[in-house]
Amino acid sequence: MKHKNLIIGLLLALVTMLIDQGSKWWLMKLIGESGPVIELCAYFNLVLVWNPGISFGMLGGSAYAPMIFTVLACVIGGVLIAWLRKVEQGPLAAAIGLVLGGAAGNVVDRLRFGAVADFFDAHLGIYHWPAFNVADSAIFLGVVIMAWDALHSAPKRESNHEP
Repeated sequence: MKHKNLIIGLLLALVTMLIDQGSKWWLMKLIGESGPVIELCAYFNLVLVWNPGISFGMLGGSAYAPMIFTVLACVIGGVLIAWLRKVEQGPLAAAIGLVLGGAAGNVVDRLRFGAVADFFDAHLGIYHWPAFNVADSAIFLGVVIMAWDALHSAPKRESNHEP
């Protein structure tokens, strides 16, 4: 079962990275390097924003940031692969695969461009959520599944206290 989950997780990571990179390629062609904002509806736009930092653009001021974040992502990826090799639950393997694939997609951007390309701009009026991409969405979904798994697979403790 562990071998099957390893394959599932790694395949999902590969598919996630390919979808992320394919969407970025297509959106860069559509929008261009400094292209316009494309309004899809009242609360969602397509934009091109370069993120040299980590989540929400934090820590992006250093010239070494792309290298540091790439090395950090590779180390975390190695830890996730080691964990994936031991996983016995399919949903947890899928979650790790999503995080691995998202991280790999963003690492490819850092190696190619020195920053991560973000395109999706969700907003409510003038309040904008920081731009994100498919990789970011996969990482978020993977972490949510991991949290759900951790909360629901914890051993049930019987209470010795009477009500």
